[in-house]
Order: sequence, then structure tokens, then C-alpha cells
Amino acid sequence: MARLQEHGLRRSVGVAGLFSTAYGNVGSSIYYALGLVALHALGLTPLVFMVAGLLFALTAKTYAEGAAMFPEAGGASSFARHAFNELASFFAGWALSLDYILTIAISAFFVPHYLGAFFPALTHNPGDIIGGIITVAVLAGLNIRGLGESTKVNIFLALADLATQVLLVVIGATLVLDPALLISQVHLGTQPSWSQTIFALSTAMLAYTGIETVSNMAEEARDPGRDVPRAVNLVLVAVLGVYAGISVVALSALPVVHDAAGHASTALGTKFENDPVLGIVSSLGIHGGLLTVLKSYVGVLAATILLIATNAGLIGISRLSWSLAEHRQLPEVFSRLHPRYRTPSFTILLFSLVAAILIIPGQTDFLGNLYSFGAMLSFTTAHVAVIALRLKEPELERPYRAPWNVRIRGRPIPLTAVIGAAGTFAAWVSVMVLKPETRTVGVGWMVVGMLGYVVYRRRSGLDLTSQHRVGRPTRLAEFRELAYSTALVPIFGSDVDGAAIRAAAKLVGDGATVDAVYVIRVPSQLSLDAGLEAEEAMARNVLESARVAAHRLGLKVRTSVIRTRNPGAALVEEAVNRHSDVIYLGTLHAPPSERALGPTAGYLLAKRPCRVVVETDARQGGPVEDPAGVGV
Repeated sequence: MARLQEHGLRRSVGVAGLFSTAYGNVGSSIYYALGLVALHALGLTPLVFMVAGLLFALTAKTYAEGAAMFPEAGGASSFARHAFNELASFFAGWALSLDYILTIAISAFFVPHYLGAFFPALTHNPGDIIGGIITVAVLAGLNIRGLGESTKVNIFLALADLATQVLLVVIGATLVLDPALLISQVHLGTQPSWSQTIFALSTAMLAYTGIETVSNMAEEARDPGRDVPRAVNLVLVAVLGVYAGISVVALSALPVVHDAAGHASTALGTKFENDPVLGIVSSLGIHGGLLTVLKSYVGVLAATILLIATNAGLIGISRLSWSLAEHRQLPEVFSRLHPRYRTPSFTILLFSLVAAILIIPGQTDFLGNLYSFGAMLSFTTAHVAVIALRLKEPELERPYRAPWNVRIRGRPIPLTAVIGAAGTFAAWVSVMVLKPETRTVGVGWMVVGMLGYVVYRRRSGLDLTSQHRVGRPTRLAEFRELAYSTALVPIFGSDVDGAAIRAAAKLVGDGATVDAVYVIRVPSQLSLDAGLEAEEAMARNVLESARVAAHRLGLKVRTSVIRTRNPGAALVEEAVNRHSDVIYLGTLHAPPSERALGPTAGYLLAKRPCRVVVETDARQGGPVEDPAGVGV
């Protein structure tokens, strides 16, 4: 008798992992946002960051509620789909795609500037432009080959980054902090002018890029309703504290000065605009070997964090484009996988090319302004969507609710979302009014996208607002000649006759390996390591039946048991780790919630690490296949 192999608990990411991932994305922005904001805000830079931080806090609460309700990729686009329709969803998603592209471009462009601590030629044109484009190209190639994100590396680097930033604040407060100097630099209404102050506020939102990762993290959270809000609150405290401290130290080390004509400026926004943190280090009054060591350390750490942020942007745009294509909002080519590496190569290449083109002018202030344009649109949509869902679907399960609620028409409406929507919309208007070049490019991007959406939907015979997913019925016999060599067979419930294994055998060749994985879904009210003796006994019986059925069919079988709160996410990870050619999901013996196209089937169809075949009860329809050929 074959030995039954049981894997340990399928534990999802906890609060510490969520915090580290989010901070790694949001905290990286300080390495470029500080100089861009100081260019306009001058002595008001610390206050501007605090006001923008409050707006970020309101937005984070909205994303925490939305992501807890809908733990799926897409962020504002997903919220708008559930609250309104596909047209609103695409509008938010297209604005968000601009942000991801700009995150790639900005982060990549600043990588060579911080490596300039070792190679000075990288700090100016053309070295910085060439270095930024090479960064994008290398990461695009690695992502096509399947580079992902290492959680352990991200946690280590995020904590090292946070510790370094706190250390700089402590050292700066000790060596250069001068409260009287800070106050004397403020000339509200003149230096900076009111228009500069307003624009700096919208630009400062660039400092808080990465909030969209909350929606992606929720898919992997152990308990989205509890852990995601806790992680968001920790990120808020850390980010706001770091920006307050570093901006105060920066204006003490690099104060506002006036030239002969009376023009005010700070080296933070001029000389060190493209490497502001290195500028702070250089101005702390440290000399000799210690300064060299500190600059080298900050340069390496900043470049590494920015590389991770660039890679996160590539992964984010891939996930978003996949989601939009899955819902028939973008052509199917955006969800097509590379035949060898099984990655969305077309999407990665296309948007990497756009990011590289945006790097060529070398205008970081333009990139920052354009990011604010897209971010404010998607943030405003997210706020409005959460408010609309409170009105339209008050009974919808909300593991987390944004605070400060008032009753309107008998429904609790979160003031955080109301104030947040007003603030982000006002910031978007200020960008539109004050920066004509940003208005031209941003509006042009949205118009091209919306026109493309209309043309694509009309040519596909679809209306503009209804939901449509990729998929069509097909006969199981059509798969028999595919002869996959490895198959993952998730098993739920009481399949003691081995039906799922026998059906999956029709998809694989002789001598193929089948991974039979029994899934125990643990309710949210129970601990993941709760007893569940009856479920464990059922798992052993069913897997023994699967082993016998596979032996009779001449197949190699590996059996395992997983516990999880999110079966779809656990099975996707299993398929990736085992390099499965196909996932066969038979729902005949599954619990009622998993029959037809239940939540697990929906998740697998959305993520598709390989081809996916879903077989339902004959009375509910046959197997489903993706017509694009990427998997069903």
C-alpha cells in the first residue's frame, strides 16, 4: 500500500507578512517623492506630507473594506464592477493601469540615481535614462520567464528599509534638527504660492503609491476581515511617522534658500531631486569613511527597494490586465500565456515598452504629475464604489467596515469614504487645472482606452455594461488527445468511488502523474489547526480510493491533504509548485457551494496557472474551456 503523504497546514500570510509587503511597496516611494514634493512645497514640505497622509489614511480604510469584501485582484476596478457595471470597472481599471505603468517607470528611473553612489555617471542624462530602461528590460525578461515575488526577501528588505529610515530620522534629529529654522522657512501664500501648495498636495499622493496591493494581499491573507485592516493600520502609522520625521530632518539639513533675485528653492528639490535620501545623508555633517559607508549602504538599499517596487508594478499590471481580459474588458491576447513559461508575456512586453518610452524624456516631475492624475481617478472611484455598495447592498457581508458612519436613507455611510472621495477628486481637479501637459496626456490615455473598450465590446457583440467572462461549454472528449503528463485533481467532500481520478485520467497520457489533493476548507470562526477529526478521516478514505483508482488506470498518484480558508489560492500555489500541466476540478461530489461554477472554480479560472478543466453535474452543464486556449 502506498504511503499517504500529508502536507502541513496551508497557512496564509499573517499580519507581519502583510505589513512587510505593503510597507515595501508604499515605503519605497520616499526615495523619489521627497524631492518632487519639496520642489513645489518648499518649507511646507512636512505639512504637505501630513495632509496628503491623512488623505491616504482615508483611502486605505476604503481599500480595507473593499478588499475584505472582495479578496481579488483589481482593486478599484473590482469594487466598481460590484457596485456599478463593467463600464465603470474598466474606467477605474484603465486609470489604474496608467498608475502601474508609471510606478514601473518612476521606480526604474530612480534605481540608477541611487547606484550613482558608486557610479556617478548614472546620476545624470543619458546614464540615468539608459539605466532606467535597462532596469525595465531586465525585469520584463525575468517576469516572462516566471520571476515572482519572494515573501521572505520582501519581509527582510522592508524591515531593513524601515529600520534605516528610522535611523536616519534619529541621526538627523540629533545632528541637524532646528525647529526655529523650520518655522522661518514657511511663507504661506508667497513661497510657496497658493497654487504651488495645492499642486504639491496632489503630488504628495505619489508618496503613498502601493495602496492597491491591499486588494491583492487579501487573496493570501489568513483572515482578510481581520488581518488586512490591522496591517493597513500598521502601515499607516509607520509611513506617516517616517515621512513626518524624514521631511523635517530634510528641511533642517537642506533648508530653503533665496538667490539674488529672491527666488526660493531647496537643494532637496533641485540638486538632489532625483536622489533626495542620499542628499539628506550628504548634508548631516558626517565626514570621512563613515559618510562613504552610509552613502553606500543607503544607495544599495534604495536601489534594491526600488527594483522590488518596479517588479511589483510589473506583477500588478499583469494581474490587472488578466482580470480585465477575463471579464471581456480587454482583448483575450492580454490574458494569453507564453507557450513555454506560462506567463502573460504580451502584457509584460507591451506595458514595459510604454514604461520605457515614458522614461526617455527624463522628466521625473512630469511622471509624478501623471501618476497623480491616474491615482486620484482610481481612488475616487474606489471611495464612490464603497459608498454605493453601502446603499445598494447593505446586507452584503463586510468583514471590515470603514469607521465614522452616519445614516443616510437608513444606511450607514462611512465618512472616511465621503471625505476621501471629495479630497481625491479635488486633488485630481488641481492636477487638471495646474498642469496642462499632464491634462493632455492623462485625458488622452483615458479617451483612447474608453474608445478601445467601446470598439472591442461592440465587435464582440457585447453591450458596454453587462458582465461577461471568458468561457464556453465544450465536450470532455475534446481534451482526450491532449495527453498531459501531470494533472492536479482537487477533491472535496465524499468522492469515495474515485470518480474525479477516473475522469481526470481521460486528460493525461499513459504513465502520467496525478496529484490528488483533498481540500479541507476551514471556517473563519475556527483556527486553522482545529481538530476536524471527521474531515481528516474522510480525507484519508477518499484519497485511498483515489490511489486505488489511479493504480487500476496505470497512473502514478501522489496524495496530500491541505487545510485552507481560500481553496482557490491554495490550489493555484499547489499547481505552480508541482508544475502541473492541467487542473481537473470535478464538482459532482463537492459541497453545494462548490458545485456548478462555485468560488473555487471561479478563482481557478481567474488565476489559471495552467489549463483548468471544470466538470459540473450534467444537469448544470458540461465541462468549461477557455476559448483563448489558456485554460479553463
